[in-house]
Amino acid sequence: MRFDDKIALVTGGASGIGKATVMAFAQKGATVICADVDAVKGAELKKETAATNLKIDFVAIDMANSDTIRAAATEVLKRYPRIDILVNAAGWGDIQPYLQNSPEFINRVIAINLAGPAHLTQALLPPMIAANGGKIINIASDAGRVGSSGETVYAGAKGGLIAFTKSLAREVARYSINVNCVCPGPTDTPMLATRPEKLREAFLKAIPFRRFAKPDEIAEAVMFFASPQSDYVTGQVMSVSGGLTFAG
Repeated sequence: MRFDDKIALVTGGASGIGKATVMAFAQKGATVICADVDAVKGAELKKETAATNLKIDFVAIDMANSDTIRAAATEVLKRYPRIDILVNAAGWGDIQPYLQNSPEFINRVIAINLAGPAHLTQALLPPMIAANGGKIINIASDAGRVGSSGETVYAGAKGGLIAFTKSLAREVARYSINVNCVCPGPTDTPMLATRPEKLREAFLKAIPFRRFAKPDEIAEAVMFFASPQSDYVTGQVMSVSGGLTFAG
């Protein structure tokens, strides 16, 4: 599976699942734009790969701010004629009882996990439509499929991203654009490392494989949806959770 001559953009690309996805695309020949709010980590990623033949670019983006999202999209389309593959991988949340969620917290969770992808996708879609083809992969969460105690707004936003995926897939199918969704379960990322140890232990006991996903394993699911192997697949949701959620 190769992505030579393809241009991919991955949000949240400087760490975790996003970084694994950036590296997977680059190693398979794509030109990849790492879009992230953390410019320091973005620069580190470019430095890490400077001695290789990997084609990795960086653009600063704040998925909680629609103005910076639109500005980043404009900058990207100045550098490149279009984006062939868009991966909305950035996400953010915290574990706390719903009644303790501040208005600022609620707004930020919804902005990063749902509104941000909606703004960025809209900004990058016209050149895809003009090219009559493209792949959009949204990374939601199994919390959005089955719910998650202590993550009510996060689960709601990710559930919204799943519905966004299915609805957009219907709208753009006429342009041969595929829109699909990957729903990770607990994954060994910096975000998981911030969770209390007791919660991580509870996750492990509940996962039939008795281990967390590796970011590379989530990236492999993204690779499938981005590849020609999925050309006749759209509006679908793939759970990658080690069997944590068999139904929902």
